[in-house]
Amino acid sequence: MGTSVHANRLRRRRPWWRSLLRYRLGTVLVMLAVTSAAYFAVDVRHDLPRVHSYGSSTSNSAVRKVGCDIKGNINERGERIYHMPGQEYYLATRINPTRGERWFCSQWEAWWAGWRKAKV
Repeated sequence: MGTSVHANRLRRRRPWWRSLLRYRLGTVLVMLAVTSAAYFAVDVRHDLPRVHSYGSSTSNSAVRKVGCDIKGNINERGERIYHMPGQEYYLATRINPTRGERWFCSQWEAWWAGWRKAKV
């Protein structure tokens, strides 16, 4: 009789993970389904600025727009450098659109297009 009580006790005891599967798996699956549906239902796409390569500009960046005072210059070594108003060589820098030089409206736009800031 002592062995049958011990055997019943072993039969009643279940591994801990079975109770997790029984009671919590359904909740987890429902939460996963809701979050997945919400992820795909919300369509928030932020457009990144377009990177302009040499000769493929979609906007007329060779013509200076109002408020676009940053000069994008290409030096003799082919380095793309932008000059801010007030920098040493800003007034001496000329923009030649045929060489791929252009105007920028912000430092971020110049950096995103692959240009670096002038050191002086």
